[in-house]
Amino acid sequence: MPKVKYLNANNTPMGKTLKEHRDRHLHRRRKKRDYSYIIPSQPAKLDYLTDNRDDVTITWVGHSTFLIQYAGLNILTDPIWAKRMGIGKRLTEPGIPIEKVPPIDLILISHSHYDHMHIASIRKLQSPKTQIVVPVGLKKKLARKQVGRCIELAWWEELVFEGVRITFVPTQHWTRRTLFDANTSHWGGFVLEPAEAVKVTPGTVVGSEQKSYARHADPSSMDSADKAKCGRWSETLNANVSAEGNPLPPTVYFAGDSGYFAGFREIGDRFRVHITLMPIGAYEPEWFMGPQHMNPEQALQAFRDVGAEIMIPMHFGTFKLSDDTAEEALARLEAERKRTGTSQDCIKLMAHGETMIVHAQQKMIE
Repeated sequence: MPKVKYLNANNTPMGKTLKEHRDRHLHRRRKKRDYSYIIPSQPAKLDYLTDNRDDVTITWVGHSTFLIQYAGLNILTDPIWAKRMGIGKRLTEPGIPIEKVPPIDLILISHSHYDHMHIASIRKLQSPKTQIVVPVGLKKKLARKQVGRCIELAWWEELVFEGVRITFVPTQHWTRRTLFDANTSHWGGFVLEPAEAVKVTPGTVVGSEQKSYARHADPSSMDSADKAKCGRWSETLNANVSAEGNPLPPTVYFAGDSGYFAGFREIGDRFRVHITLMPIGAYEPEWFMGPQHMNPEQALQAFRDVGAEIMIPMHFGTFKLSDDTAEEALARLEAERKRTGTSQDCIKLMAHGETMIVHAQQKMIE
């Protein structure tokens, strides 16, 4: 039986010719890269993270790996504690040593590339109670690696796990782990929200207030008041709410790995996102990497498309995946933030091991 091959929403191709691969190799040999800048790290709040069952927290381990504590659950995204990626050494130590990670309830895997799905890490982190959620097509691959308790999701499919609604959403990417399995599983991101949250759409009345909604595709068309705000909402809701009006945890969007595409706006239309974890690295040379990885300017636009309040940059500074560096990515992101008039409060730059603590009223206290 022929293998199923998965595609991007707009059929954007990801294949490269031999000449393009050769040109990229020559480009890498000619370009001098300065990797002296290292992302800061700080000791993780291990006692707090181990005991916490109340606060929503986000802790950056490195690359696209986060420990998200949500509604009493310990959730990991794209776990990778590998010391090497191919021939390249990891540039920084993980923000939490793998043996110190609190017991994990849920592992979310965006796609099967080696820098997002590290089998040895998953095996060490998974307990008999750990549920793994993967893109469609990936469950059998993991079963062959003796990794079980997997649920597959296709784009826009959702499941409710112990009070948390998890929706698998599109990205623009591709995947491969061997010479023969290109695009035989899908790729995407995840939206986390309370299962009991009221779905908020443009014009929804919450209490006595009606929240208005406005898109700003071109920052030059925005007035000074709009430029100070994050996302696309002219007024923001401070939290999700239940049908009874009680505050609930904020919606968190983990964007996985993606090139810039129109799907970010659709995600913003379908969800009221509070915090987004957005990739900003592995984009150089852009003529080669562009379809699959966003540059920092595109990442900031994707954040605005989604309409989130806080953007946490990720997918930079942990491995040498392309010709850009962490210092360059951060400098370009800051320049674009200033150019677009985006508030500094909208972008949360995290150190490895740092925990952002979020209470139900969507107030960031650390």
